[in-house]
Amino acid sequence: MFIFLISIILMTQSCQQQSVPKDSKYLSMVGDIAHDPKLDDPNFTLCDEKKTKQYHNLNEEMQYEGEKYALNNIFTTQYKPTGGVTDSGMIRIRFMVNCKGQTGRFRLISSGYDYKEKQFDKTITDQLMTITKSLKGWKILTDKTGPKDYYQYLIFKISDGQIKEILP
Repeated sequence: MFIFLISIILMTQSCQQQSVPKDSKYLSMVGDIAHDPKLDDPNFTLCDEKKTKQYHNLNEEMQYEGEKYALNNIFTTQYKPTGGVTDSGMIRIRFMVNCKGQTGRFRLISSGYDYKEKQFDKTITDQLMTITKSLKGWKILTDKTGPKDYYQYLIFKISDGQIKEILP
């Protein structure tokens, strides 16, 4: 029994996440959004960059006041399809919400419905990014230790230049 317990302790210690050295070129987690001074607001700060919750770890509803219904209403009223633009596919905007409910580090990637990378007309992507950046009402996520930073994403399904669905 003693050997069994020692084995469990040693396995647990060897499986614990090791931190990445500060001078490393690699991020701590796959999918982390590093600060880029060319893209990001210098006033946006995180409470604890090392303990940012990934969106797949939230296990809760949409972290927005009014949830999905409110987001759909905002994009329905503010997004204006442009005449003649018939792009179709998906546009994903990932970003971070800090412990104060503020957003930053926005990143956009787009693809066709075949999942191959695709460039959309800027009249579409610029509008979606502008509206996403203007969203106020992201909830402050807390746990037993206090407020947390977290990742969020929105995926827009676009058909002939119009929003057909917003995920998640």
